Amino acid sequence: DPPAPTAPPRAWEVAVAGPSAAPRALAAPRVVELASLWAGPLAGRLLGLAGARVTKVESARRPDGARAGNARFFDLLNSGKRSVALDFHTASDRRRLAALLESADIVIEGSRPRALLQLGIRAESWTRARPGRVWLSITGYGRAAPQADWVAFGDDAAAAAGLCWCVPEGAPLFVGDAIADPLAGLGGALAALRCWRAGEGALLDVALARCAAWSLAQGPRLGASLARGLEPLPPRVLACERERAAPLGAHTAELLRELATP
Repeated sequence: DPPAPTAPPRAWEVAVAGPSAAPRALAAPRVVELASLWAGPLAGRLLGLAGARVTKVESARRPDGARAGNARFFDLLNSGKRSVALDFHTASDRRRLAALLESADIVIEGSRPRALLQLGIRAESWTRARPGRVWLSITGYGRAAPQADWVAFGDDAAAAAGLCWCVPEGAPLFVGDAIADPLAGLGGALAALRCWRAGEGALLDVALARCAAWSLAQGPRLGASLARGLEPLPPRVLACERERAAPLGAHTAELLRELATP
């Protein structure tokens, strides 16, 4: 049976409200992206197109798995970003990661909360440490227990949100290809950009399933809602299909020099 109707969902929740800063609609935020595959990198790419300076941080031992897939797809999501590769197993590179995060205005990550805790990273503390910081947390089902430890992919998260039942008649069907991933990337970018421009400090809880449910509730209004929130993007965004993503770690030394980190 289709899921029972519920209250209209939200695309994101504010898990922690940090101190606020003055509105800064024209400022270019410094973004550190710790995400991989689809949703988080899409959010980072959209913020970059909106003027942000985005640094993609990957594990030197286990880089973004999308690098091994379709090169054109990876380029589309990751071009325009500086690339840093660190070995998270070493204390020195964990200190460098901490320095990069300290320099950021917006952080994007797509891990379950316990994964970052193992690296000594606490999103709540980071959010509260400086006015106007925005931490974008993308998970399958949200940061609250017990869902915080659930693994999700775009297809099953969309099914959990009820998207399989949006067909007019007949049996439920999958809609799109891992559709909850791009929907969460769009919703996450919109949430982060709105908070940054307003000077609102926040730890944003963006869940794939919640974004899929929100998109279903928007109906025909979805495209207009996202377009209004992400303006201004440069014209002819499709031209970025010709751009290439940076090789793994291409900017590591440059970024560390900027941070004066040995």
